[in-house]
Amino acid sequence: MDEDLESALDERFRAGDERALEEVYRRWSPVVFTLALRSLGDRSDAEDVTQRTFVSAWTSRASYDSSKAKLSTWLIAITRRRIADMHESRTKVRALQQQLERTTRPDDLIHEPPDLADSILVADEIERLEPDARQVVKLAFFDDLTHEQISRKLDMPLGTVKSHIRRSLTRMRDRLEVTGVAP
Repeated sequence: MDEDLESALDERFRAGDERALEEVYRRWSPVVFTLALRSLGDRSDAEDVTQRTFVSAWTSRASYDSSKAKLSTWLIAITRRRIADMHESRTKVRALQQQLERTTRPDDLIHEPPDLADSILVADEIERLEPDARQVVKLAFFDDLTHEQISRKLDMPLGTVKSHIRRSLTRMRDRLEVTGVAP
Protein backbone atom coordinates (compact mmCIF):
# COMPACT_ATOMS: atom_id res chain seq x y z
CA MET A 1 0.00 0.00 0.00
CA ASP A 2 1.44 3.36 -0.95
CA GLU A 3 2.18 5.98 1.69
CA ASP A 4 -0.78 8.27 0.83
CA LEU A 5 -3.29 5.42 1.04
CA GLU A 6 -1.70 4.23 4.28
CA SER A 7 -1.94 7.73 5.75
CA ALA A 8 -5.57 8.05 4.67
CA LEU A 9 -6.39 4.70 6.28
CA ASP A 10 -4.66 5.79 9.49
CA GLU A 11 -6.71 9.00 9.61
CA ARG A 12 -10.00 7.23 8.83
CA PHE A 13 -9.26 4.68 11.56
CA ARG A 14 -8.38 7.38 14.08
CA ALA A 15 -11.54 9.32 13.14
CA GLY A 16 -13.72 6.28 13.94
CA ASP A 17 -14.55 5.07 10.43
CA GLU A 18 -15.77 1.50 10.93
CA ARG A 19 -14.86 0.58 7.34
CA ALA A 20 -11.29 1.56 8.16
CA LEU A 21 -11.46 -0.74 11.18
CA GLU A 22 -12.64 -3.58 8.93
CA GLU A 23 -9.75 -2.94 6.54
CA VAL A 24 -7.21 -2.72 9.36
CA TYR A 25 -8.58 -5.95 10.83
CA ARG A 26 -8.46 -7.74 7.47
CA ARG A 27 -4.86 -6.64 6.92
CA TRP A 28 -3.40 -7.15 10.39
CA SER A 29 -5.47 -9.78 12.22
CA PRO A 30 -3.53 -12.68 10.64
CA VAL A 31 -0.27 -11.21 11.97
CA VAL A 32 -1.76 -10.52 15.41
CA PHE A 33 -3.25 -14.02 15.58
CA THR A 34 0.01 -15.67 14.51
CA LEU A 35 2.04 -13.78 17.13
CA ALA A 36 -0.48 -14.74 19.82
CA LEU A 37 -0.64 -18.37 18.73
CA ARG A 38 3.15 -18.72 18.68
CA SER A 39 3.46 -17.25 22.15
CA LEU A 40 0.44 -18.88 23.79
CA GLY A 41 0.23 -22.19 21.93
CA ASP A 42 -3.56 -22.24 22.23
CA ARG A 43 -5.86 -21.36 19.36
CA SER A 44 -8.76 -20.08 21.48
CA ASP A 45 -6.45 -17.93 23.62
CA ALA A 46 -4.87 -16.56 20.43
CA GLU A 47 -8.35 -15.74 19.10
CA ASP A 48 -9.15 -14.02 22.39
CA VAL A 49 -5.93 -11.97 22.22
CA THR A 50 -6.69 -11.02 18.62
CA GLN A 51 -10.17 -9.84 19.58
CA ARG A 52 -8.87 -7.94 22.61
CA THR A 53 -6.13 -6.31 20.55
CA PHE A 54 -8.53 -4.85 18.03
CA VAL A 55 -11.05 -3.83 20.69
CA SER A 56 -8.24 -2.05 22.55
CA ALA A 57 -7.00 -0.42 19.36
CA TRP A 58 -10.48 0.76 18.46
CA THR A 59 -11.32 2.11 21.91
CA SER A 60 -7.97 3.89 22.21
CA ARG A 61 -7.68 4.98 18.57
CA ALA A 62 -7.59 8.67 19.57
CA SER A 63 -4.23 8.05 21.24
CA TYR A 64 -2.67 6.70 18.06
CA ASP A 65 -0.10 9.11 16.64
CA SER A 66 1.03 8.27 13.11
CA SER A 67 4.04 10.57 13.49
CA LYS A 68 5.44 8.27 16.19
CA ALA A 69 4.75 4.85 14.66
CA LYS A 70 3.02 3.08 11.83
CA LEU A 71 -0.42 1.71 12.62
CA SER A 72 0.94 -1.82 12.23
CA THR A 73 3.69 -1.12 14.78
CA TRP A 74 1.13 0.33 17.21
CA LEU A 75 -1.08 -2.77 16.77
CA ILE A 76 1.86 -5.10 17.43
CA ALA A 77 2.67 -3.19 20.63
CA ILE A 78 -0.94 -3.63 21.76
CA THR A 79 -0.76 -7.32 20.79
CA ARG A 80 2.35 -7.85 22.92
CA ARG A 81 0.60 -6.28 25.93
CA ARG A 82 -2.48 -8.48 25.41
CA ILE A 83 -0.26 -11.58 25.11
CA ALA A 84 1.51 -10.62 28.35
CA ASP A 85 -1.90 -10.09 29.99
CA MET A 86 -2.95 -13.57 28.87
CA HIS A 87 0.23 -15.17 30.26
CA GLU A 88 -0.30 -13.34 33.55
CA SER A 89 -3.94 -14.38 33.65
CA ARG A 90 -3.01 -18.01 32.99
CA THR A 91 -0.53 -17.91 35.87
CA LYS A 92 -3.18 -16.49 38.21
CA VAL A 93 -5.78 -19.03 37.11
CA ARG A 94 -3.33 -21.92 37.58
CA ALA A 95 -2.47 -20.69 41.07
CA LEU A 96 -6.14 -20.32 41.94
CA GLN A 97 -6.95 -23.77 40.54
CA GLN A 98 -4.11 -25.29 42.55
CA GLN A 99 -5.40 -23.54 45.66
CA LEU A 100 -8.91 -24.82 44.96
CA GLU A 101 -7.57 -28.34 44.45
CA ARG A 102 -5.68 -28.17 47.74
CA THR A 103 -8.73 -26.95 49.62
CA THR A 104 -11.24 -29.33 48.03
CA ARG A 105 -9.55 -32.72 48.25
CA PRO A 106 -12.01 -35.42 49.34
CA ASP A 107 -9.83 -36.28 52.37
CA ASP A 108 -9.99 -32.65 53.53
CA LEU A 109 -13.76 -32.61 53.22
CA ILE A 110 -14.12 -35.70 55.38
CA HIS A 111 -11.92 -34.36 58.17
CA GLU A 112 -13.04 -30.76 58.04
CA PRO A 113 -16.58 -29.86 57.03
CA PRO A 114 -16.89 -26.81 54.80
CA ASP A 115 -17.35 -23.53 56.59
CA LEU A 116 -20.94 -22.43 55.95
CA ALA A 117 -19.95 -18.76 56.04
CA ASP A 118 -17.28 -19.32 53.39
CA SER A 119 -19.75 -21.28 51.24
CA ILE A 120 -22.29 -18.48 51.49
CA LEU A 121 -19.62 -15.90 50.67
CA VAL A 122 -18.48 -17.82 47.58
CA ALA A 123 -22.09 -18.34 46.45
CA ASP A 124 -22.69 -14.60 46.89
CA GLU A 125 -19.58 -13.81 44.84
CA ILE A 126 -20.80 -16.08 42.06
CA GLU A 127 -24.17 -14.31 42.06
CA ARG A 128 -22.36 -10.96 41.68
CA LEU A 129 -20.85 -12.08 38.35
CA GLU A 130 -22.32 -10.91 35.06
CA PRO A 131 -25.13 -13.23 33.88
CA ASP A 132 -23.11 -14.99 31.13
CA ALA A 133 -20.06 -15.38 33.38
CA ARG A 134 -22.24 -16.64 36.25
CA GLN A 135 -23.81 -19.27 34.01
CA VAL A 136 -20.42 -20.43 32.71
CA VAL A 137 -18.92 -20.65 36.23
CA LYS A 138 -21.91 -22.60 37.56
CA LEU A 139 -21.71 -25.08 34.67
CA ALA A 140 -17.96 -25.48 35.15
CA PHE A 141 -17.86 -25.89 38.91
CA PHE A 142 -21.29 -27.16 39.95
CA ASP A 143 -22.17 -29.27 36.90
CA ASP A 144 -18.50 -30.21 36.34
CA LEU A 145 -18.68 -29.59 32.59
CA THR A 146 -15.55 -29.14 30.49
CA HIS A 147 -14.92 -25.90 28.62
CA GLU A 148 -15.88 -27.62 25.37
CA GLN A 149 -19.14 -28.95 26.84
CA ILE A 150 -20.04 -25.49 28.13
CA SER A 151 -19.24 -23.98 24.74
CA ARG A 152 -21.58 -26.42 23.00
CA LYS A 153 -24.33 -26.17 25.63
CA LEU A 154 -24.40 -22.35 25.56
CA ASP A 155 -23.53 -22.03 21.86
CA MET A 156 -20.66 -19.77 22.94
CA PRO A 157 -17.16 -19.66 21.43
CA LEU A 158 -14.66 -21.74 23.38
CA GLY A 159 -12.36 -18.76 23.87
CA THR A 160 -15.24 -16.78 25.37
CA VAL A 161 -16.01 -19.62 27.81
CA LYS A 162 -12.36 -19.76 28.90
CA SER A 163 -12.23 -15.99 29.22
CA HIS A 164 -15.38 -15.93 31.37
CA ILE A 165 -13.93 -18.56 33.70
CA ARG A 166 -10.53 -16.92 33.88
CA ARG A 167 -11.90 -13.41 34.51
CA SER A 168 -14.53 -14.66 36.95
CA LEU A 169 -12.03 -16.60 39.04
CA THR A 170 -9.70 -13.61 39.07
CA ARG A 171 -12.50 -11.22 40.10
CA MET A 172 -13.75 -13.58 42.78
CA ARG A 173 -10.22 -14.11 44.13
CA ASP A 174 -9.56 -10.38 44.20
CA ARG A 175 -12.81 -9.66 46.04
CA LEU A 176 -12.30 -12.54 48.46
CA GLU A 177 -8.73 -11.42 49.18
CA VAL A 178 -10.08 -8.00 50.12
CA THR A 179 -12.44 -9.61 52.62
CA GLY A 180 -9.62 -11.76 53.96
CA VAL A 181 -11.20 -15.07 52.94
CA ALA A 182 -8.83 -16.12 50.15
CA PRO A 183 -5.34 -17.21 51.17
